[in-house]
Amino acid sequence: MTSRWLYASIVLALAAMAPASASQPAVARGTVRALPPSALANRIDELGRAFPGRVGISVQSVDQGWRTGWRDDELYPQQSVSKMWVALTAMDAVDRGRVSLDDRVTLTSSDLTLFHQPIAALVRKNGAHTTSLGALMVEALTKSDNTANDKLMRSVGGPEAVRRTIEQKGLGAIRFYNGERALQSRIAGLTWSQSYSVGDAFYKARAALPLSVRQSLFNRYIEDPFDGAAPSAIVGALARLKRGELLTPASTARLLTIMSNTRTGANRLKGGLKPGWTLAHKTGTGQVLGAVQAGYNDIGVLTAPNGQSYAVAVMIKRTSAPLGVRMTLMNNVVRAVIASHEASNGLALNF
Repeated sequence: MTSRWLYASIVLALAAMAPASASQPAVARGTVRALPPSALANRIDELGRAFPGRVGISVQSVDQGWRTGWRDDELYPQQSVSKMWVALTAMDAVDRGRVSLDDRVTLTSSDLTLFHQPIAALVRKNGAHTTSLGALMVEALTKSDNTANDKLMRSVGGPEAVRRTIEQKGLGAIRFYNGERALQSRIAGLTWSQSYSVGDAFYKARAALPLSVRQSLFNRYIEDPFDGAAPSAIVGALARLKRGELLTPASTARLLTIMSNTRTGANRLKGGLKPGWTLAHKTGTGQVLGAVQAGYNDIGVLTAPNGQSYAVAVMIKRTSAPLGVRMTLMNNVVRAVIASHEASNGLALNF
């Protein structure tokens, strides 16, 4: 707590000495414009400290610029949270006139991935499936479809294009690996083979590896995730997206609208909402070895009835806690943000 408050105080003092500028945006990129509410900062610390696992929590006010968090500068496995950066890259390509979301693409068996991929049923049924880039984005974000996501990624320039977008837009400590097939294979100690997309072939290949090898690779991934991201960087990117600093107004609205219709994680962050509040979000869920899961996440933009917004990220690096305990943590983070917002607007404080 002390270092965060000291840092914010120094920033505010320097800001006070700087000359005012009429052209300066309401929240300048990379700056802290206000101290976080102390009750909220204390509650986030309390939630992070009490959770049975390694968790990062970050909350940033979109409108005022303050940020508070618990261990939110460490790198955490993103898993399907990384689909957010694929979608951002696609929308940026639309804004630059490189692609249209109406562009048609055809998926075949060579495009199939692993784990969650509802679109694979259409490919297998018909031998191929033709759809639009826009439809792929919807499937990837709202259903967390791995095949839809990887096809969208390759259609807008591949992993290099996603990494370039992250770098050029200055999003900070956010890594992107080479798509779902490559990521999940490497975590398990395998090199991707297209045969793994059929039936339970991937699971059998993974299970055939010595447990000691799997455990070593699993732990290495947790400590230095190939797709790692800092929750603080994620909420910074979400805040900038919401403020319209990353995409055109039309693309910003479209991306946030799609994220508002996410079907996964109904009781993660979303479970803490009150009537009148909305959430545009993306979940991420990692592999399990024994009783341990590496990556259980939800990130999003939380908007109050009065239009004020907050970027929120809860990223669990490693835990054996039951799902209900994880979901309750995420619910409580959202409840804390809502209570803080209501207190600042003259309503009763109730965590």
